[in-house]
Parts: sequence; C-alpha cells; structure tokens
Amino acid sequence: MTTQERLQQAAELLAPWTKSTATPEDVRLDVVIDAADLGAAVAALHGARWGYLTAITGLDDGPDAGGLQALYHFIGGAAVVTLRVSLPYDNPTVPSVCGVLASASFFERELAEMFGVTVVDTPNPDRLFLPEDWPDGAYPLRKDYTDVPAPQAD
Repeated sequence: MTTQERLQQAAELLAPWTKSTATPEDVRLDVVIDAADLGAAVAALHGARWGYLTAITGLDDGPDAGGLQALYHFIGGAAVVTLRVSLPYDNPTVPSVCGVLASASFFERELAEMFGVTVVDTPNPDRLFLPEDWPDGAYPLRKDYTDVPAPQAD
C-alpha cells in the first residue's frame, strides 16, 4: 500500500469523527476531532491495525488565541496521521486512551504535567519529571508559565 493509500485509509476510518482535515505535507494528514470522540477515533485506527501511536504532544496557542491542543501522532509506514483535539485554556480535559492503547500512559502523564490537561481515567496520574512539591497550576510548557522560584534551604 502506498503512503497516499494509507492516508486515504486513515481518512476513511476517521470520517465519522472528523471536523476538518489538513495535509501540511504529502505524507501527513491532520484530523481535527472533538475530545468526546477521541477514544472512538483511536479505537478505529487501532482496530484496523493502522500504524502505531508515536507520541501525544501539547500545543499552546496562548490564552488569547483560543487555548490548547492535544496532538495524537500515529505512524503507518511513511504516513503520519495527527489527531488534533482543541481544548479550552481553563480546565482542559481529554479522556484517556489507555483502554485502547496501554502504551499511551507515559504520554498522557506528560501532557497532564507539562500542559495541565486533565486526562480522565488515566491509569497512572503520577508525575514524571517535576518534583512532588512542584506548585499546582504551574505548567512549564504553557506560554503563560513564569519561572517558579526554587525552594529555599533551611
């Protein structure tokens, strides 16, 4: 199957949940979906054995530009499909996809810790990188983040 055929297959699999699409490169398809449809869209790709999840990343458009995005990147051969979920800046929430892809846990934890996205029903919400005493509401990869002073030694 050619790369274009793989992208077409992904587009067809995701059609029931697609709000819009873009092809930023010949080998890429970006599909905008609602957070409520995330689990079903991931299950469709997984059920069809269409590639694998390589990462979940966050994108901060800024508090004045509309909010955050959660990006779910899938690779199938040379084809890349990104599921884009737009989220409000205040109280961003997505459902966990670990019920379909257990390997998503690491990425979900990173999304929560670095961008402040609540991942509902994720099996392991523990921190990955930041210390346990890190202040609530301070998300290092958000545009509105300001340096948190280091704790003072006694």
